[in-house]
Amino acid sequence: MAEIDIDIHALGAQADGLADVEGETLYVPYVLPGERVRVATEGGGRAALLKVVTPSPERVSPACRHFTRCGGCSIQQLVPAGYAVWKREQVEAALRARGIETEVAPLLLTAPRSRRRATFAATRTKKGVTVGYYERGSHEIVAISECPLVVPEIEQFVAQLGELVLPGLSRRTRASILVTSTLNGLDVAVTGGKPLDGPLRAELGQRAQVADVARLSWDDEILAERRLPEIDLSGLRVGLPVKGFLQPTAEGETALVRLVREGVGRARHVVDLFAGCGTFSAALAGKASVHAVEGEKKALAALERAVRRQGPDLGLKPVTIETRDLARRPLLADELKKFDAIVIDPPRAGAFAQAEEIARSDVPLVVSVSCNPATFARDARALLDGGYRLEGVTPIDQFLWSAHVELVGIFRRV
Repeated sequence: MAEIDIDIHALGAQADGLADVEGETLYVPYVLPGERVRVATEGGGRAALLKVVTPSPERVSPACRHFTRCGGCSIQQLVPAGYAVWKREQVEAALRARGIETEVAPLLLTAPRSRRRATFAATRTKKGVTVGYYERGSHEIVAISECPLVVPEIEQFVAQLGELVLPGLSRRTRASILVTSTLNGLDVAVTGGKPLDGPLRAELGQRAQVADVARLSWDDEILAERRLPEIDLSGLRVGLPVKGFLQPTAEGETALVRLVREGVGRARHVVDLFAGCGTFSAALAGKASVHAVEGEKKALAALERAVRRQGPDLGLKPVTIETRDLARRPLLADELKKFDAIVIDPPRAGAFAQAEEIARSDVPLVVSVSCNPATFARDARALLDGGYRLEGVTPIDQFLWSAHVELVGIFRRV
């Protein structure tokens, strides 16, 4: 390990600074372009920041005291305007890599303290429990006293979280705890703790009552459900399955829904692929019949129950559901022909097989939502090669202070 002074010339896709050292690229976290920094080389093209010798004028104080120790955020040191430009550039770079030229709108930012779910790590110690996030590139847990990413009700609950799960933790393992803020309180889902037995079930259930959480589940088994955790999807109250998917922020979801609605326009028969619990199905059903397709049965069942009970009062058009693993069994071009618009929101891996089938179809309009610009661009290339035109892309920052960015793209058949 050697200490050297280097000049940072750019930010990479993962928010690491890039420096040229003896003909090789060196990656350094927590720095900015134009800075001269002192680093300790670590091998493999990486280095640890020791000191900022000459700071960038765009450098600001981080929003969190745990920044650089906690691995949850990678870029809090950049002024908001520069940060927005950098994230937009990541989308542009992903499109260029696939030879795609289109208008990329300015980044839509979400505010701090807006994330309504977070996954914490926890382990038992001699003194009690450590709850926090993993250190960057490590299995060590950084105990946190604040998190400016999450909504206040989650941030305030972290101090109680250790007491809630203490009996089910071991000093030999690390548990993962997903905490979601819902309309009816906090939903806590634990994986990786001790195996359940009768006494442990009873103890954890009692602690859930004392903590007044809406639900506590342990390795997908519900131990206590004092109130069904519900989410509001465009006025439709949907019961959230254990570890069920929802958009990270309510603000970001609102922006996505607006863009999807605008993109779908006057379409009257829409298929919602990778529908989850119905974020877009619920939003579109006010004006169009929707066929929701999703691989998770519990998610679709939750949507179906909500539509059956509330749909008539909300004036919703018909919503039908289909359980189907779209990664293995994409809807074929012939199956798509009865729809006049497609909404697709795949996981980070994208949906290349489904994109190929869409490219073979005659559906005039596709609204694509993605949380991964690289796989969006790959799938977009298939649509473009199949005769669609990409009218534009709007990036949305639901993953504040990280390298992740969400986007919506509108495709029309030429």
